[in-house]
Amino acid sequence: MEELIRFENLYKVFNCPSRDERRVFELLEGGANRAEIKRQTGALVALRDISFNVKQGEFFVVMGLSGSGKSTLLRCLNRLVSPTRGKLLLGGRDLLGMGRDELTKLRREKMGMVFQSFALFPHRSVLENVAFGLELQGKNRDEVKERGERALALVGLAGWGENPISALSGGMKQRVGLARALASEPEVLLMDEPFSALDPLIRNRMQDELIKLQQELGKTTFFITHDLSEALKLGDRIGMLNGEGELVQVGTPKEILNSPANDYVKCFVENIHTQAELIQSL
Repeated sequence: MEELIRFENLYKVFNCPSRDERRVFELLEGGANRAEIKRQTGALVALRDISFNVKQGEFFVVMGLSGSGKSTLLRCLNRLVSPTRGKLLLGGRDLLGMGRDELTKLRREKMGMVFQSFALFPHRSVLENVAFGLELQGKNRDEVKERGERALALVGLAGWGENPISALSGGMKQRVGLARALASEPEVLLMDEPFSALDPLIRNRMQDELIKLQQELGKTTFFITHDLSEALKLGDRIGMLNGEGELVQVGTPKEILNSPANDYVKCFVENIHTQAELIQSL
């Protein structure tokens, strides 16, 4: 598979005026941790020297605990957050060099976003929610309706288009969010902990449906989670972020399980093994 996305020596530092940037990076190069840098400068290092790629059609999962920088990494990719230093390429195009209009066009046409909190409009019907991005693109009414209904069918909600959002369960609302992202036929699907607000049974069902959908569509998917079980189930490859905003391992689920790169990854893996042993003992 060809490379589609590349992160190269990417840093994101919050609360860092340009006059303080040199000092922050001197501390980074000297090996100072987040807490020390924050104490000395007031700056928060969210991402630290991130380098990896995502291949065309790959389901790539970014895994880490709360505060590890995984959602910030996603927001760097769609440029809702501007990296402090580094390179970021999509299909060979420099995302950091794009102006506002070019970025807006890219987000509307090349990227689909699925949020944890659904982010649906309560005053719009199911179909009107799905079609929102198409309307922003200026598509005509017939095309909007056709593509919206096709996206609903993909996620198992055919015939639900005229219903109000209030009539849907949590799992169905997340399907609407996924349909909205798919309706614009994006090159990259971005998913920020989309199932974490769902109860375990619905979450597991949504994971299964997403796997089937990925097998059918082969979308390049950038998926954020704090749950290693979810990452192992969904990912072609997994990137592990630690509490310092560093990428400590990238590998297939098998590589993560069998060859953890350090004690941080090993702790996650041991927990998975413990859960499996407990289930087998019941």
